[in-house]
Formats: sequence, structure tokens, C-alpha cells
Amino acid sequence: MNLRKAVITAAGIHQRALPLQTFVDRDGIEKTALQIIIEEAISAGVEEVCLIIAPGDRAPYRQATGRHASRLHFVEQISPRGYGHALSLAREFTGAEAFLHLISDHLYISKTAMRCAHQVVERARAENCAVSAVQATREHMLPFYGTVGARRVARQMDLYEIENVLEKPTPSEAEQKLIVPGLRAGYYLCFFGIHVLTPAVMTMLQENLVHEAPHQGLSLTSVLARLCTQERYLALEVQGMRHNLDVKYGLLLAQLALALDGADRENVLASLVELLATRARGGEKTR
Repeated sequence: MNLRKAVITAAGIHQRALPLQTFVDRDGIEKTALQIIIEEAISAGVEEVCLIIAPGDRAPYRQATGRHASRLHFVEQISPRGYGHALSLAREFTGAEAFLHLISDHLYISKTAMRCAHQVVERARAENCAVSAVQATREHMLPFYGTVGARRVARQMDLYEIENVLEKPTPSEAEQKLIVPGLRAGYYLCFFGIHVLTPAVMTMLQENLVHEAPHQGLSLTSVLARLCTQERYLALEVQGMRHNLDVKYGLLLAQLALALDGADRENVLASLVELLATRARGGEKTR
């Protein structure tokens, strides 16, 4: 499987500003979230990146990518017709090749020397099929994520054969349709925000687009649910953590995660301890 290209979706009306936010990365250098995400893709061997953006965002997004601007291709989503529609706009860019897909409002912290996107790409190459990264997630977080039903691949502790996909299921739906044998109670395999997808996904998106009314949003989840019935499609439990920027305190927690995994870890920990001690002393004085 030749994986040279990545597609990053960033046209969502409520998420457009998130990739432009500035963080201090693990190397102690200030970078935008978009730059960190692009470097995640490059670490996996990607050479070119297609950014799906809203009209008018080209200039700020190009500026936010820093030294990686030469790798970029931009496609504008003129009409907000959903996540699947946004991804389908990269069909000409990806052509007949498999591609890496990341979303623009998540940052990733690997627990190993190999970054999260690289883990997914390596497994997709080894298995020669589509692979989506997943993370065991508590059921109260189901409203934020697509979720898979799957069975563990024999002799593989981190790899699952996907049998079903639902978008943001309710706990009762998940309990009925998405139970994964061996996963602890109350947890489900939710998407991580990193996928290696085959050309069949673009074909299915295009087919769905023909039949959808223009005012309806085109879903990627429904296509992934169909994909697992037509070709081998795996879920990889990545050695790492995703940090959703689009939730309460998401930006703060993502920055803390980067700092605690980086070169300035000791200084950050010392500052946190000092802050907590100051708060504790202040609480004692008010009693």
C-alpha cells in the first residue's frame, strides 16, 4: 500500500478557528494546531497534504502551516453539506491511491517513540487494507464520536475486525450493537481521528452524493459502515491519546498534555505544583 497523501478536513463552521490556535509543542516551540497536525502526517511518510477549508480561509490557513506550505493543496467546501461531502472534495487529489485522513480539531500524544499516525500507517501497510485508529472510551463520551462494533483479530491484542459503525450512538444503541468482546464494561471503541482509507471510500462517497438532496449532510460514517461489508476494514487501538480541542477545556488540556510530554515537562510540573499549593493555602486562609 503506497501512502503518500493525506487529507485534513477543516471546513466545519464551528471548528474553523481551532486549527489556527497556537500551542507550545513538545519541542518547546510555538506552533499552530494545524502545523502540529501536519507534522503528525509527515511523520508517517506523507509527502502532500490536501486541506478542505471553508471559503475565505486559504490565507490564514496557509500562514498557519509555517514551513510546510509547499506541501499543501487547498480545496474549498462552498456549501456546508457535511463531513462526508468535505472529504469527497479531495477525490481528485487522492485519485486511485489509499490516503491518510486526519481531522483538524484533535491533537495526538503517542505513548511510544512512533507517533500515532505513523502507527496507523504502518499497520495499514502490513495488513494492506483500510485501518481506523480507535480508543477505548467511556460511554458518556459517545455523543462526541463515531463508534465501531468489532471482534478482536486472532493473536492481536490491539487489532479488531470492524463489523459495524455508528455515528454518535446513544448508550442503549451502543449496548445493543457495538459491544466488543474483551473490552471492559462501560467502554466502547470510538474513533481516534486518524484513518487510512482506500479509494473505495471516495467511490462510495461520490455514489451517496448523487442520491442525497443538496440540503442534506453527507455522512462519512454511513460509508464506513458499508466499507466493512465490502472489504477488509480494521480498527487499531493506538498506543496514544487523542485530545479533542472542541470540548470544554479542550484547548487547555491539549496544551497541558503537550507540555507534560515535552522538553519543558519538569518546569511545567513545578509550576503546576506551585499553583496548587498556592490555591490550597488560599483556601485555608478563608476558613
